[in-house]
Amino acid sequence: ATTGKNTLEELANYIKRNTDPPVYPSIKVESLESKQIILIEIIEHNEKPVFFKGHAYKRVGRSSPQLTSSEIRKLAKESGEKVYWDWQICPRAVLDDIDWVFIKDFFIPRYESLSKNRLAGNLMELLEALNCIRDNKPTNAGIVLFGRNPQKFFINAYIAVARYKGDIESTERLDYKEFVGNVFNQIDSCDKYIKEHISIMSRLLPHQVEREDIPEYCWFSVRELITNTVCHRDYSDQGSKVIIKIFDGRIEYFNPGGLPSGITAENITEKQYSRNPVIANCLAKIKYIEEVGEGWNKIIEEHRRHPLEPKPPKINADSFSVLVAVYSTREKFEKGNSGINERQKNAIEHIRRKKKITNKEYQLINKTTKKTATRDLQGLIKKGIFIKIGRTGKGVYYTLDNIYKGDIRGHKGT
Repeated sequence: ATTGKNTLEELANYIKRNTDPPVYPSIKVESLESKQIILIEIIEHNEKPVFFKGHAYKRVGRSSPQLTSSEIRKLAKESGEKVYWDWQICPRAVLDDIDWVFIKDFFIPRYESLSKNRLAGNLMELLEALNCIRDNKPTNAGIVLFGRNPQKFFINAYIAVARYKGDIESTERLDYKEFVGNVFNQIDSCDKYIKEHISIMSRLLPHQVEREDIPEYCWFSVRELITNTVCHRDYSDQGSKVIIKIFDGRIEYFNPGGLPSGITAENITEKQYSRNPVIANCLAKIKYIEEVGEGWNKIIEEHRRHPLEPKPPKINADSFSVLVAVYSTREKFEKGNSGINERQKNAIEHIRRKKKITNKEYQLINKTTKKTATRDLQGLIKKGIFIKIGRTGKGVYYTLDNIYKGDIRGHKGT
Protein backbone atom coordinates (compact mmCIF):
# COMPACT_ATOMS: atom_id res chain seq x y z
CA ALA A 1 0.00 0.00 0.00
CA THR A 2 1.14 3.54 -0.66
CA THR A 3 1.36 6.21 1.99
CA GLY A 4 -0.21 9.45 0.76
CA LYS A 5 0.44 13.03 1.73
CA ASN A 6 -2.83 13.17 3.66
CA THR A 7 -1.77 10.21 5.80
CA LEU A 8 1.48 11.92 6.78
CA GLU A 9 -0.30 15.19 7.55
CA GLU A 10 -2.89 13.37 9.69
CA LEU A 11 -0.09 11.61 11.59
CA ALA A 12 1.77 14.90 12.19
CA ASN A 13 -1.43 16.57 13.39
CA TYR A 14 -2.21 13.61 15.64
CA ILE A 15 1.19 13.89 17.34
CA LYS A 16 0.91 17.67 17.67
CA ARG A 17 -2.66 17.49 18.99
CA ASN A 18 -1.90 14.90 21.67
CA THR A 19 1.38 16.23 23.07
CA ASP A 20 1.88 18.93 25.70
CA PRO A 21 3.92 21.02 25.04
CA PRO A 22 3.15 20.41 21.36
CA VAL A 23 5.69 18.40 19.36
CA TYR A 24 6.19 19.21 15.67
CA PRO A 25 7.58 16.08 13.98
CA SER A 26 9.35 15.80 10.64
CA ILE A 27 7.76 12.88 8.79
CA LYS A 28 8.86 11.30 5.52
CA VAL A 29 8.59 7.99 3.70
CA GLU A 30 11.66 5.93 2.76
CA SER A 31 12.00 2.61 0.94
CA LEU A 32 13.63 -0.37 2.62
CA GLU A 33 13.76 -3.79 0.94
CA SER A 34 10.80 -2.95 -1.33
CA LYS A 35 8.76 -1.72 1.63
CA GLN A 36 7.71 1.76 2.56
CA ILE A 37 8.91 2.89 5.98
CA ILE A 38 7.54 5.96 7.73
CA LEU A 39 10.43 7.85 9.34
CA ILE A 40 9.43 10.19 12.18
CA GLU A 41 12.07 12.58 13.47
CA ILE A 42 11.43 14.67 16.58
CA ILE A 43 13.80 17.29 17.96
CA GLU A 44 14.43 17.08 21.69
CA HIS A 45 12.14 19.56 23.44
CA ASN A 46 13.54 22.14 25.85
CA GLU A 47 10.56 21.82 28.18
CA LYS A 48 10.51 18.48 29.96
CA PRO A 49 8.70 16.25 30.33
CA VAL A 50 6.54 16.16 27.21
CA PHE A 51 3.14 14.61 27.95
CA PHE A 52 1.31 12.34 25.52
CA LYS A 53 -2.43 12.14 26.12
CA GLY A 54 -1.92 13.49 29.61
CA HIS A 55 0.88 11.10 30.63
CA ALA A 56 4.68 11.28 30.59
CA TYR A 57 6.81 8.22 29.82
CA LYS A 58 10.44 7.17 29.94
CA ARG A 59 12.32 4.52 27.99
CA VAL A 60 13.66 1.60 30.06
CA GLY A 61 15.04 -1.18 27.88
CA ARG A 62 12.16 -2.31 25.68
CA SER A 63 9.44 -0.88 27.89
CA SER A 64 8.07 2.65 28.39
CA PRO A 65 6.73 3.02 31.94
CA GLN A 66 5.03 6.22 33.10
CA LEU A 67 7.11 8.77 35.01
CA THR A 68 6.43 9.07 38.71
CA SER A 69 5.36 12.43 40.14
CA SER A 70 8.82 12.95 41.69
CA GLU A 71 10.49 12.23 38.32
CA ILE A 72 8.18 14.74 36.63
CA ARG A 73 9.06 17.43 39.19
CA LYS A 74 12.79 16.70 38.81
CA LEU A 75 12.68 16.98 35.00
CA ALA A 76 10.60 20.17 35.14
CA LYS A 77 13.08 21.76 37.55
CA GLU A 78 16.09 20.78 35.42
CA SER A 79 14.52 22.25 32.25
CA GLY A 80 13.24 25.38 34.01
CA GLU A 81 15.94 27.62 32.53
CA LYS A 82 14.67 29.21 29.29
CA VAL A 83 16.45 27.99 26.16
CA TYR A 84 15.37 30.05 23.17
CA TRP A 85 14.58 28.35 19.86
CA ASP A 86 16.84 30.63 17.83
CA TRP A 87 19.85 29.87 20.06
CA GLN A 88 19.62 26.10 19.53
CA ILE A 89 21.78 24.28 16.98
CA CYS A 90 19.90 23.58 13.75
CA PRO A 91 19.61 19.82 13.17
CA ARG A 92 21.26 18.53 9.99
CA ALA A 93 22.63 21.99 9.05
CA VAL A 94 26.33 22.39 8.27
CA LEU A 95 28.54 25.42 7.74
CA ASP A 96 28.14 25.16 3.96
CA ASP A 97 24.45 25.97 4.46
CA ILE A 98 25.45 29.51 5.48
CA ASP A 99 25.51 32.16 2.74
CA TRP A 100 28.97 33.58 3.46
CA VAL A 101 28.85 35.86 0.41
CA PHE A 102 25.68 37.53 1.72
CA ILE A 103 27.34 38.15 5.08
CA LYS A 104 30.46 39.61 3.45
CA ASP A 105 28.71 41.72 0.79
CA PHE A 106 25.56 42.80 2.65
CA PHE A 107 25.58 42.40 6.42
CA ILE A 108 29.12 43.51 7.26
CA PRO A 109 29.20 46.67 5.04
CA ARG A 110 25.82 47.79 6.40
CA TYR A 111 26.83 47.14 10.00
CA GLU A 112 30.14 48.99 9.62
CA SER A 113 28.43 51.91 7.88
CA LEU A 114 25.79 52.31 10.58
CA SER A 115 28.05 51.69 13.59
CA LYS A 116 31.03 53.56 12.09
CA ASN A 117 33.25 50.74 13.39
CA ARG A 118 35.19 48.11 11.53
CA LEU A 119 34.51 44.53 12.55
CA ALA A 120 37.52 42.64 13.82
CA GLY A 121 38.04 38.93 13.24
CA ASN A 122 36.88 36.58 10.51
CA LEU A 123 33.35 35.61 9.44
CA MET A 124 33.25 32.54 11.69
CA GLU A 125 34.14 34.59 14.74
CA LEU A 126 31.49 37.16 13.83
CA LEU A 127 28.72 34.56 13.61
CA GLU A 128 29.89 32.90 16.82
CA ALA A 129 29.73 36.27 18.59
CA LEU A 130 26.18 36.75 17.23
CA ASN A 131 25.17 33.24 18.46
CA CYS A 132 24.54 32.18 14.88
CA ILE A 133 27.18 29.44 15.13
CA ARG A 134 27.89 27.18 18.14
CA ASP A 135 30.30 24.27 18.29
CA ASN A 136 31.07 24.79 14.57
CA LYS A 137 27.41 24.26 13.67
CA PRO A 138 24.79 26.80 12.55
CA THR A 139 22.11 27.67 15.07
CA ASN A 140 18.47 28.07 14.07
CA ALA A 141 19.00 31.84 14.02
CA GLY A 142 22.07 31.40 11.81
CA ILE A 143 20.02 29.53 9.20
CA VAL A 144 17.01 31.86 9.32
CA LEU A 145 19.19 34.98 9.13
CA PHE A 146 22.05 33.86 6.90
CA GLY A 147 21.12 30.50 5.38
CA ARG A 148 21.38 29.86 1.65
CA ASN A 149 17.95 28.22 1.75
CA PRO A 150 16.28 28.52 5.19
CA GLN A 151 13.08 26.88 3.86
CA LYS A 152 15.05 23.64 3.36
CA PHE A 153 15.12 23.31 7.16
CA PHE A 154 12.02 25.30 8.14
CA ILE A 155 9.46 24.81 5.39
CA ASN A 156 7.08 27.56 6.52
CA ALA A 157 9.66 30.18 7.45
CA TYR A 158 8.42 32.65 4.85
CA ILE A 159 5.87 35.46 4.36
CA ALA A 160 2.69 34.93 2.36
CA VAL A 161 0.87 38.03 1.07
CA ALA A 162 -2.63 38.05 -0.42
CA ARG A 163 -4.43 41.06 -1.93
CA TYR A 164 -8.23 41.16 -2.04
CA LYS A 165 -10.74 43.25 -3.89
CA GLY A 166 -13.03 44.71 -1.23
CA ASP A 167 -12.85 44.34 2.53
CA ILE A 168 -13.65 40.65 3.11
CA GLU A 169 -11.83 37.44 2.21
CA SER A 170 -14.76 35.98 0.32
CA THR A 171 -14.33 38.60 -2.39
CA GLU A 172 -12.06 38.23 -5.42
CA ARG A 173 -8.37 37.64 -4.63
CA LEU A 174 -6.30 39.91 -6.84
CA ASP A 175 -2.86 38.48 -6.16
CA TYR A 176 -0.85 36.09 -4.00
CA LYS A 177 2.90 36.20 -3.35
CA GLU A 178 5.35 34.24 -1.21
CA PHE A 179 8.56 35.88 -0.02
CA VAL A 180 11.27 33.37 0.80
CA GLY A 181 15.02 33.40 1.43
CA ASN A 182 16.63 34.79 4.58
CA VAL A 183 14.68 37.21 6.78
CA PHE A 184 16.48 40.29 5.41
CA ASN A 185 15.38 39.44 1.86
CA GLN A 186 11.88 38.61 3.05
CA ILE A 187 11.50 41.97 4.79
CA ASP A 188 12.86 44.01 1.86
CA SER A 189 10.90 42.18 -0.83
CA CYS A 190 7.64 42.19 1.11
CA ASP A 191 7.99 45.87 2.06
CA LYS A 192 8.62 46.82 -1.57
CA TYR A 193 5.64 44.80 -2.80
CA ILE A 194 3.17 46.25 -0.29
CA LYS A 195 4.28 49.82 -0.96
CA GLU A 196 3.90 49.28 -4.68
CA HIS A 197 0.25 48.40 -4.09
CA ILE A 198 -0.80 51.17 -1.72
CA SER A 199 -1.36 54.82 -2.56
CA ILE A 200 0.61 57.99 -2.13
CA MET A 201 -1.98 60.75 -2.23
CA SER A 202 -1.25 64.42 -2.88
CA ARG A 203 -2.95 67.64 -1.94
CA LEU A 204 -2.23 71.26 -2.73
CA LEU A 205 -2.44 73.54 0.28
CA PRO A 206 -3.07 77.31 -0.09
CA HIS A 207 0.17 78.27 1.68
CA GLN A 208 2.38 75.84 -0.26
CA VAL A 209 3.73 75.89 -3.80
CA GLU A 210 4.41 72.14 -3.97
CA ARG A 211 1.93 69.36 -3.36
CA GLU A 212 2.01 67.54 -0.02
CA ASP A 213 2.41 63.77 -0.38
CA ILE A 214 0.31 61.74 2.05
CA PRO A 215 0.75 57.95 2.32
CA GLU A 216 -2.44 55.93 2.48
CA TYR A 217 -0.92 53.97 5.38
CA CYS A 218 1.66 55.09 7.90
CA TRP A 219 4.89 54.47 5.97
CA PHE A 220 7.18 53.41 8.84
CA SER A 221 4.47 51.22 10.37
CA VAL A 222 4.10 49.10 7.21
CA ARG A 223 7.73 48.00 7.34
CA GLU A 224 8.02 47.78 11.12
CA LEU A 225 5.06 45.40 11.31
CA ILE A 226 6.58 43.19 8.58
CA THR A 227 9.79 43.06 10.58
CA ASN A 228 7.92 42.27 13.79
CA THR A 229 6.22 39.28 12.19
CA VAL A 230 9.46 37.59 11.12
CA CYS A 231 11.33 38.60 14.26
CA HIS A 232 8.80 37.54 16.90
CA ARG A 233 6.95 34.63 15.25
CA ASP A 234 7.07 31.15 16.79
CA TYR A 235 9.41 29.31 14.43
CA SER A 236 9.04 26.06 16.35
CA ASP A 237 5.51 25.84 14.94
CA GLN A 238 6.23 24.89 11.34
CA GLY A 239 2.57 24.14 10.71
CA SER A 240 1.92 27.86 10.27
CA LYS A 241 3.47 30.85 8.55
CA VAL A 242 3.38 34.65 8.54
CA ILE A 243 0.38 35.82 6.50
CA ILE A 244 -0.29 39.42 5.42
CA LYS A 245 -3.67 40.28 3.86
CA ILE A 246 -4.24 43.52 1.98
CA PHE A 247 -7.85 44.67 1.69
CA ASP A 248 -9.25 47.91 0.27
CA GLY A 249 -9.46 49.51 3.69
CA ARG A 250 -6.88 47.74 5.87
CA ILE A 251 -3.79 45.51 6.06
CA GLU A 252 -3.75 42.52 8.42
CA TYR A 253 -0.53 40.98 9.77
CA PHE A 254 -0.91 37.42 11.13
CA ASN A 255 1.93 36.16 13.28
CA PRO A 256 2.18 32.53 14.55
CA GLY A 257 2.86 32.57 18.28
CA GLY A 258 0.82 34.40 20.89
CA LEU A 259 1.94 37.15 23.21
CA PRO A 260 4.02 35.85 26.15
CA SER A 261 2.77 35.88 29.71
CA GLY A 262 2.38 39.42 31.04
CA ILE A 263 2.21 41.06 27.58
CA THR A 264 -1.20 42.23 26.39
CA ALA A 265 -2.54 44.35 23.52
CA GLU A 266 -2.95 47.17 26.05
CA ASN A 267 0.59 47.18 27.50
CA ILE A 268 2.59 46.14 24.43
CA THR A 269 4.11 49.63 24.11
CA GLU A 270 5.30 49.54 27.73
CA LYS A 271 6.57 45.98 28.13
CA GLN A 272 9.61 44.47 26.47
CA TYR A 273 9.94 40.94 25.16
CA SER A 274 11.52 38.96 22.35
CA ARG A 275 10.66 35.36 21.52
CA ASN A 276 13.80 35.17 19.35
CA PRO A 277 16.46 37.37 20.98
CA VAL A 278 19.28 36.22 18.70
CA ILE A 279 17.30 37.13 15.57
CA ALA A 280 16.18 40.42 17.14
CA ASN A 281 19.76 41.33 18.06
CA CYS A 282 21.04 40.72 14.51
CA LEU A 283 18.19 42.72 12.95
CA ALA A 284 18.88 45.58 15.36
CA LYS A 285 22.58 45.56 14.46
CA ILE A 286 21.77 46.88 10.99
CA LYS A 287 18.67 48.90 11.96
CA TYR A 288 16.13 46.49 10.50
CA ILE A 289 14.29 46.65 13.79
CA GLU A 290 14.05 49.30 16.46
CA GLU A 291 15.54 48.79 19.88
CA VAL A 292 13.29 46.55 21.95
CA GLY A 293 10.19 48.46 23.00
CA GLU A 294 10.72 51.42 20.66
CA GLY A 295 9.09 50.01 17.52
CA TRP A 296 5.55 50.05 18.85
CA ASN A 297 5.99 53.50 20.36
CA LYS A 298 7.01 54.81 16.92
CA ILE A 299 4.06 53.08 15.25
CA ILE A 300 1.62 54.74 17.66
CA GLU A 301 3.32 58.13 17.32
CA GLU A 302 3.28 57.92 13.52
CA HIS A 303 -0.47 57.28 13.57
CA ARG A 304 -0.96 60.30 15.83
CA ARG A 305 1.01 62.57 13.50
CA HIS A 306 -0.54 61.40 10.20
CA PRO A 307 -2.41 64.38 8.66
CA LEU A 308 -5.53 62.28 7.95
CA GLU A 309 -5.75 60.81 11.48
CA PRO A 310 -6.03 57.08 10.71
CA LYS A 311 -7.68 54.68 13.11
CA PRO A 312 -5.09 53.33 15.57
CA PRO A 313 -3.77 49.80 14.96
CA LYS A 314 -5.94 47.02 16.35
CA ILE A 315 -4.32 44.01 18.05
CA ASN A 316 -6.07 40.67 18.55
CA ALA A 317 -4.04 38.00 20.34
CA ASP A 318 -4.48 34.64 21.96
CA SER A 319 -2.01 32.01 23.18
CA PHE A 320 -1.31 30.83 19.62
CA SER A 321 -1.20 33.90 17.37
CA VAL A 322 -1.22 37.67 17.03
CA LEU A 323 -3.23 39.61 14.44
CA VAL A 324 -2.49 43.31 13.89
CA ALA A 325 -4.64 45.45 11.61
CA VAL A 326 -3.74 48.92 10.29
CA TYR A 327 -6.25 51.07 8.46
CA SER A 328 -6.26 53.05 5.20
CA THR A 329 -6.86 56.81 5.06
CA ARG A 330 -7.78 56.83 1.36
CA GLU A 331 -11.51 57.13 1.99
CA LYS A 332 -10.95 60.16 4.23
CA PHE A 333 -8.84 61.76 1.53
CA GLU A 334 -11.45 61.13 -1.15
CA LYS A 335 -14.21 62.55 1.03
CA GLY A 336 -12.07 65.64 1.47
CA ASN A 337 -12.03 66.16 -2.29
CA SER A 338 -15.39 67.89 -2.49
CA GLY A 339 -17.13 68.31 -5.81
CA ILE A 340 -16.43 64.82 -7.17
CA ASN A 341 -19.74 63.39 -8.40
CA GLU A 342 -20.79 59.73 -8.55
CA ARG A 343 -19.92 59.45 -12.25
CA GLN A 344 -16.39 60.64 -11.53
CA LYS A 345 -16.05 58.24 -8.60
CA ASN A 346 -17.10 55.39 -10.91
CA ALA A 347 -14.37 56.45 -13.35
CA ILE A 348 -11.74 56.49 -10.59
CA GLU A 349 -12.68 52.95 -9.57
CA HIS A 350 -12.66 51.86 -13.23
CA ILE A 351 -9.08 53.12 -13.65
CA ARG A 352 -7.96 51.40 -10.47
CA ARG A 353 -9.05 48.14 -12.06
CA LYS A 354 -8.26 48.75 -15.74
CA LYS A 355 -5.43 51.35 -15.45
CA LYS A 356 -7.08 53.75 -17.93
CA ILE A 357 -10.41 54.99 -19.33
CA THR A 358 -11.56 56.55 -22.61
CA ASN A 359 -14.35 59.07 -23.14
CA LYS A 360 -16.44 56.33 -24.71
CA GLU A 361 -15.92 54.01 -21.73
CA TYR A 362 -16.87 56.86 -19.40
CA GLN A 363 -20.15 57.26 -21.29
CA LEU A 364 -20.88 53.53 -21.12
CA ILE A 365 -20.22 52.92 -17.43
CA ASN A 366 -22.17 56.03 -16.44
CA LYS A 367 -24.86 55.85 -19.17
CA THR A 368 -24.32 59.49 -20.00
CA THR A 369 -23.68 61.71 -23.05
CA LYS A 370 -20.39 62.57 -24.67
CA LYS A 371 -20.81 66.21 -23.63
CA THR A 372 -21.27 65.29 -19.95
CA ALA A 373 -18.40 62.81 -20.08
CA THR A 374 -16.07 65.43 -21.56
CA ARG A 375 -17.05 67.98 -18.90
CA ASP A 376 -16.55 65.48 -16.05
CA LEU A 377 -13.16 64.33 -17.37
CA GLN A 378 -11.93 67.90 -17.75
CA GLY A 379 -13.04 68.56 -14.17
CA LEU A 380 -10.98 65.61 -12.92
CA ILE A 381 -7.96 66.91 -14.82
CA LYS A 382 -8.34 70.35 -13.21
CA LYS A 383 -8.46 68.75 -9.76
CA GLY A 384 -5.17 67.00 -10.47
CA ILE A 385 -6.76 63.54 -10.25
CA PHE A 386 -6.66 62.53 -13.95
CA ILE A 387 -4.11 63.17 -16.65
CA LYS A 388 -4.88 63.03 -20.36
CA ILE A 389 -2.74 60.87 -22.64
CA GLY A 390 -2.76 61.83 -26.31
CA ARG A 391 -4.14 64.93 -28.04
CA THR A 392 -7.04 64.00 -30.30
CA GLY A 393 -8.75 61.01 -31.87
CA LYS A 394 -9.39 57.44 -30.77
CA GLY A 395 -5.97 57.13 -29.11
CA VAL A 396 -6.86 59.56 -26.32
CA TYR A 397 -7.36 58.07 -22.86
CA TYR A 398 -7.18 59.15 -19.23
CA THR A 399 -5.31 57.70 -16.28
CA LEU A 400 -4.72 58.57 -12.64
CA ASP A 401 -2.25 61.22 -11.61
CA ASN A 402 -0.04 60.28 -8.65
CA ILE A 403 -2.80 61.19 -6.22
CA TYR A 404 -4.14 57.65 -6.23
CA LYS A 405 -1.60 55.59 -8.16
CA GLY A 406 0.80 54.77 -5.38
CA ASP A 407 3.72 56.65 -6.87
CA ILE A 408 6.35 54.94 -4.74
CA ARG A 409 9.59 56.82 -4.53
CA GLY A 410 12.25 54.17 -3.96
CA HIS A 411 11.74 53.24 -0.29
CA LYS A 412 13.44 49.86 -0.08
CA GLY A 413 14.88 50.16 3.37
CA THR A 414 18.23 48.68 2.49
